Amino acid sequence: QVQLVESGGGLVQAGSSLTLSCAASGLTFSSYGIGWFRQAPGKERTFVAAISRSGDDTLYAGFVKGRFTISRDNARNTVALQMNRLLPEDAAVYRCAARLRETSSLWSLYGYWGQGTQVTVSS
Repeated sequence: QVQLVESGGGLVQAGSSLTLSCAASGLTFSSYGIGWFRQAPGKERTFVAAISRSGDDTLYAGFVKGRFTISRDNARNTVALQMNRLLPEDAAVYRCAARLRETSSLWSLYGYWGQGTQVTVSS
């Protein structure tokens, strides 16, 4: 059974850094593109970043502005999202998702989802 588990969330001060991890099991990890999405209370789910199967290609939302970096380790079946210079508006539940073949910024194209990890940013 496919399972994605996020970790690394927490409470941080604005301007600080945080790294989220997504651990996958039950799938051939290298066959799936991985995306990160976030959703704050009262707001819609938004795309954050995605990485290709090999890790050679990445895609970022415009609001990231060079602050976030997505990477993957296919040997460990993990994807990381390094977040730097965090802003209060970055506070949200962050979820990773897996899609067979190509990556996308469209959430409906991802078939597998983790439960999410909470990121809180104080100002």
